[in-house]
Amino acid sequence: MGVVAAFIDGGYLDKITQLEGQRVEFRKLVSEMTERDELLRAYYYHCMPYQSDPPTAEERERFANMDRFLAALRRVPRFEIRLGRLALRGRTADGQPIFVQKRVDSMVGVDMALLAGKGRISNLALLSGDSDFIPAIEAVKREGVIVTLWHGRRTDRLIAPSRELFEICDERRELTCSLLQRVARPAKHSP
Repeated sequence: MGVVAAFIDGGYLDKITQLEGQRVEFRKLVSEMTERDELLRAYYYHCMPYQSDPPTAEERERFANMDRFLAALRRVPRFEIRLGRLALRGRTADGQPIFVQKRVDSMVGVDMALLAGKGRISNLALLSGDSDFIPAIEAVKREGVIVTLWHGRRTDRLIAPSRELFEICDERRELTCSLLQRVARPAKHSP
């Protein structure tokens, strides 16, 4: 039995759960991700919703909902929340805003490398699809840590992990419909 840290890319998980029509109970999800290993800590990375100045009523409501969700997630044992910043980068041709997450990937990479470099973990469970994590994964693997990628369906281009990320990880686990049903959050339930 080893010691594992779980890293959850909240934006990526949002895409999967929206597409699959499932909401997850984070305790159950992390239990699946850690399997037989001892959990050191689970890290959840995301950004608060964008708010213009002054914010619209809809923006305030989205922000308040996310704030309540994060407050509940903070009460889950061994959960750490890391927030980046959402930046408005322009608009599409039809006027839809284009948002970009800032700092999230860097925070994930730094946390992964620090835990591996200090010898705190033997295994790492990463729920993401982003190839930006490849340099951090390479560093973690050089420290002898086994990296398991948790990802969306490879047949769906909206949630498929990057090919390079898929290939570099030691092990891979797809968030199948049956797995999502096992970790589903009942209505009116905390994370």
